[in-house]
Amino acid sequence: MGVAGCGKSTVGRALAERLGLPYAEADAFHPPANVTKMHGGVPLTDADRAPWLAAIADSIKDGGVVVSCSALKRAYRDVLRGGNPEAFFVHLVLTPETATARVSGRAGHFMPSTLVASQFAILEPLGPDEDGVGVDATLPVDEIVAKAISRMPTHRG
Repeated sequence: MGVAGCGKSTVGRALAERLGLPYAEADAFHPPANVTKMHGGVPLTDADRAPWLAAIADSIKDGGVVVSCSALKRAYRDVLRGGNPEAFFVHLVLTPETATARVSGRAGHFMPSTLVASQFAILEPLGPDEDGVGVDATLPVDEIVAKAISRMPTHRG
């Protein structure tokens, strides 16, 4: 989880590979109207996100999958936990400046760098009662994956 440019897709694929699980990109679950809005520089509303989150929640109901999803608000993560109460979140943490620079440097994605600030504006980091871990998104991918795995319930202790 995290804002655009934090490395969700890269880390998600690496984590899935390391765990031997399938990987799903949450962007693929967006209805076309959401993609059009974001491509046009318009931030999504909670109403826009509702069908997207419901589709992701449905896709994780049986577990055994790694999904890269922004999951910026606790309420969004609650929807995902409704699909799978054992969902574990890895929050990839970075500064607004780093996120903006990363998004500005990527080609062929519908999310413009102008929307990064709107994501930080609504971001609610993991609460102490949420199952997950925050990891510095500027670390090497292998280190991020190792830190995430070390905190996962099935890999603790």
